Amino acid sequence: MHDTDNISEIENKLIWQKEATPSDRNVRLDKFWGTALENEGVSRGKIKDWIKAGLAEIDGKVCKKPNQKLIGNETLSIKGECETTSLIPDDSPLEILFNDGRIVIINKPAGLTTHPAPSCPTDTLVHRLIHHFPEIKDMDEWRPGIIHRLDKFTSGLIAVALNEHDRLTMSAAFADREVDKAYLAIVHGTLPNDFGEIDEPIGRHPIHKTKMAIVHKGGRPARSSYEVLWSDPAERASLLKVKIYTGRTHQIRVHMAHLGNPLVGDQVYGAQHHHQWINKGKPLADMAERQMLHAYNLSFNHPESDENLSFTKTPPKDFTDLLEELNRSVQRVGLIGMPCSGKSAVLDILKKNGVPVFCADKSVANSYSKGSAGWEMICQRFGNRFVDSDSGDISKTKLFATMRDDEPLRREIMNIIHPIVQHEAEEFFKENAAAPFAVAEVPLLLEAGWHSKKIVDAVIGVRCPTEKRTGELREKRNLDPEILAVFDSWQWDEKSKMDCCTTVIENNSDLDNLKSETSNAMDQLAKIRNNKEIIFKKFLAELFTPQSDQ
Repeated sequence: MHDTDNISEIENKLIWQKEATPSDRNVRLDKFWGTALENEGVSRGKIKDWIKAGLAEIDGKVCKKPNQKLIGNETLSIKGECETTSLIPDDSPLEILFNDGRIVIINKPAGLTTHPAPSCPTDTLVHRLIHHFPEIKDMDEWRPGIIHRLDKFTSGLIAVALNEHDRLTMSAAFADREVDKAYLAIVHGTLPNDFGEIDEPIGRHPIHKTKMAIVHKGGRPARSSYEVLWSDPAERASLLKVKIYTGRTHQIRVHMAHLGNPLVGDQVYGAQHHHQWINKGKPLADMAERQMLHAYNLSFNHPESDENLSFTKTPPKDFTDLLEELNRSVQRVGLIGMPCSGKSAVLDILKKNGVPVFCADKSVANSYSKGSAGWEMICQRFGNRFVDSDSGDISKTKLFATMRDDEPLRREIMNIIHPIVQHEAEEFFKENAAAPFAVAEVPLLLEAGWHSKKIVDAVIGVRCPTEKRTGELREKRNLDPEILAVFDSWQWDEKSKMDCCTTVIENNSDLDNLKSETSNAMDQLAKIRNNKEIIFKKFLAELFTPQSDQ
């Protein structure tokens, strides 16, 4: 942003002065002042009115043309109405982290504007500062002590100078990029890389003048970098550490929106994402009432001693509460077992207990229906070889008969169908992200490597005595012994399966016992979820441990 620190008051008007630089060449006069006064809450329309009224000067000469193009080395000034008469001290508390009589570091709460502007004449950080540090009233009339700014709804560290010399020295350090600034941001979705850099110019939005945007013609250089610290297992949001190397208005918000990952709670640069967030329902819909951005770390050399100072501040409760809620994302559970072991009965018990369930067998059956993705791919590969002439669907009887005798073909069919089932299961988990846990019955889950690929968080095994499985339960499914033997041959042996399970349900008695075993398994899953929350809170505590939280 332009430096507009040279401000005075004349005849109930503020006058701003600024030197144009070569980078401002061919910029319209109204656009120049629109950018310079963007943090003053002055609209471009108001600036045009001031220019037309003869309140703007270029090199001491009045200019009444808002579209006047700059050469790039002029001395500019503009006057505007004072909408506040004086600063009244506000005795509201401040969280002061450091004060050596020259520099003060404050943890600014979200919702507090940094300094007065026509759009916010009262209840700002400055009003509180002049109460706690009355000596700064002799400095700048409207922004005493202010070295840099944070957006109203951004929380975190802000530095204030208690004398004009230190303020100018620190302001120059910020302008010369000698100050390190790091933020924590919660953004929508996940990012393709754990580290990244955005080097895109920012300027006033060409249509929506109250917003900033990536502007390649007329924008000012802006560079940010990010590191992914954590991502929600349901891929709804990610926690980033963001560093900025320039100080453009709304820089992080604009850059992250440009990547397609706007800040959670940002209704200006992420309106569509915010609307979708609200549609997710409670409890997330009631969280993130502001953009989730926190000024986390501030490092600089002291203006007098040149000592390097570094401050870090844990984000506020609304920030950490949201992360903890996101961490409670659905526990993705896979249900496995040998054929005819009672998996369907367990799935039915879970469903009656209100647990969201998914059945891979139904997914496969749907993929064989005419016109489905699986049907299209099988027909593309094998023509009408496996198509039922009456229904037009893939004939499971024809397909099974061929797969039984042709192992390479079976693997080829599995390579077509398994990715479809996996995609549908992943979508199922996403759709139930707010549930404590959801269960997907996938007979070949282990064989397909879902557990090693972290597609599921836990695996429940159903173990059944061989005589019951090959006798009573096989007969209930009306399955020929030879066919069951074929199904068995396509899977790992039972011991290998059960050894990979988080918990095992023993199906060795009646239905009541199976219900009890299933209930015990649900309790085990709950303990895992609780432990996950404890571990995550410890992770956040270690992540946010202040390096110098004074």
